[in-house]
Amino acid sequence: MSGHNKWSKIKHKKALTDAKKSKVFSKFVKLIQVESKKAGGNVDSPGLRTAIEKAKAENMPSNNIERAIAKGKTDTSADMEHLLYETYGPGGSAIIIEGLTDNNKRTAPEIKHILTRRGLHLATPHSVTWAFEKVDGEWQAKTPHKISTEDLEKLEELIEELEEHDDVQGVYTNV
Repeated sequence: MSGHNKWSKIKHKKALTDAKKSKVFSKFVKLIQVESKKAGGNVDSPGLRTAIEKAKAENMPSNNIERAIAKGKTDTSADMEHLLYETYGPGGSAIIIEGLTDNNKRTAPEIKHILTRRGLHLATPHSVTWAFEKVDGEWQAKTPHKISTEDLEKLEELIEELEEHDDVQGVYTNV
């Protein structure tokens, strides 16, 4: 039984959960930096306050939040830009992909590549947003769309792959 102990099992589980937390925290750091830069570090601004509340809801440590605010208000931080990609997914489902990036020329082809591997293409601007409305900073479907279970599985795989991308902040669908 050498090499089989309780700590090794815990260590592997902890590594997986830490990797997931790290991915989520890095997305919040980008969001907080952008909002901090817009607000000049003023924590009372609505955008920055909302970003901080979202990060705290995910149990992000306060010192990480403070570092992100400080980094965002310095002039040396890279300019981050908001992205909004639209596409139609499996079964005709409408999908909105929101993101933050410092290099749109890198992110756009990566998102296109993820979509084309699944036989999808980016839609023209505003061809999908008509099916959604923005409520409290998040996109919500105006009319839900039903798809088959096979298409639903494909959609879940697509959303999972998109959310793993570092620059993607959120994926919204009308299913």
